[in-house]
Amino acid sequence: MMGRWSSGLLKVVSWLCLVGFVSGIGANWGTQASHPLPPNTVVQMLRDNGFQKVKLFDPEDSAMSALSKSQIQVMVGIPNEMLAGLASSMKVAENWVSKNISSYIKDGVDIRYVAVGNEPFLETYNGSFLQTTFPALQNIQSALIKAGVSSQVKVTVPLNADVYESSSGKPSDGDFRANIHDLMVAIVKFLSDNGAPFTVNIYPFISLYNDPNFPVDYAFLYGPTASPVGDGSITYTNVFDANHDTLVWALQKSGFGNLSIIVGEIGWPTDGDMSANIQYAQRFNQGFMQRVSSGQGTPLRPGAIDAYLFSLIDEDQKSIQPGNFERHWGVFYYDGQPKYQLNISTSKTGTLVGAKNVKYLDKKWCVFTPSVSLDDSRVASAASYACAKADCTSLGYKTSCSDLDARGNISYAFNSYYQINDQDGRACDFQGTATTTDRDPSTSTCRFEIMIEAGSATSWRLAAVGGQGVGLVFYAFLPLLLTLL
Repeated sequence: MMGRWSSGLLKVVSWLCLVGFVSGIGANWGTQASHPLPPNTVVQMLRDNGFQKVKLFDPEDSAMSALSKSQIQVMVGIPNEMLAGLASSMKVAENWVSKNISSYIKDGVDIRYVAVGNEPFLETYNGSFLQTTFPALQNIQSALIKAGVSSQVKVTVPLNADVYESSSGKPSDGDFRANIHDLMVAIVKFLSDNGAPFTVNIYPFISLYNDPNFPVDYAFLYGPTASPVGDGSITYTNVFDANHDTLVWALQKSGFGNLSIIVGEIGWPTDGDMSANIQYAQRFNQGFMQRVSSGQGTPLRPGAIDAYLFSLIDEDQKSIQPGNFERHWGVFYYDGQPKYQLNISTSKTGTLVGAKNVKYLDKKWCVFTPSVSLDDSRVASAASYACAKADCTSLGYKTSCSDLDARGNISYAFNSYYQINDQDGRACDFQGTATTTDRDPSTSTCRFEIMIEAGSATSWRLAAVGGQGVGLVFYAFLPLLLTLL
């Protein structure tokens, strides 16, 4: 899930029913992490948990190699930054397909889709990719044909649900967004002509995030609903169904009502916002699994569903511009351990299976030195630096670490920096305000992490604490860290 979303009932989520393609549950595998799990470990997690499909945001070599002969179907992504080059040159598109599709297919990777761009028409992008997405899509399709793999590999464009809307809030009034209407119809026709699906990303969570007055129960697929929406003979009891069928209406009005739909991303975060918690995530994702296994579909598209859960594993280096929850979408923590029980009907055990043979660093943590006063002049700059360089998204109102006092907040920031830097002793000094301990400072809800060992982990470069270049990200957390100063 990348970027921001417009508020409102029907701009926020969408669901799927796939006609003519293999249905089932897949997972998004993102790699924006300081210490990613080894790719072979992740592929084993996918297999252990019954995921038949995986969606990648780029064809990273170690991930693709690990997927070879895994019997997992793969959707390979192309970042938005590459669209201009692919749009302007057929040769560039052919080279990309040769390197990232044909060669991996020969190596035993079961590639089924190329995702051209990622939500390129988000309104927050201000039209940056409006001129390049469709030409890039056309060139990639031509390159797949030339490479002789177009019968196996289909093109698609993962789009945010804000590409369509309903003026009344009813699905039957749905249509593509006015400023991109003609472009969307052209893309839909192209997908239809090439036997390719429409891919949409769906986020009921964002309904609650954008609108504090949104009825909570309407965000979930099952359970009591206080605010059903009537649309002719259909009564919608959840925002997912309503949003998905708004897309169906938009496709029908464009003359392509039978076009296959894939939900490219759908899920619920567990931290970083008052509505992002384990209880809500378990409720939503379990309802989602129930919907997939039932073959129920939506009112306008009954039948099998094809979707990719967002996401598999937390990513601590994702941008938090859309919100602090961005780093907490995984059904597994950074170390591949389950956050909660989730019954996946296609798995061997029926419940989540964690990563195996994970190696951790020593059981020690970095904390705020007890003898240092909160009023010490060194504290603010030290905490500022730690949060700017590490991850403080679990600190905030009604987040997992909201039970910490000011000293606890500072310790959390220090420890995050210390762990990201592989417990390097220089990363637990902070101008003399920090110290290491072998006593776990975690609380019943707040985990003070110990970082994993990972051969593929990003190499972090320590800089002098208190130096220049403290990131703006810190200032979102400063009031929390220093609440009790």
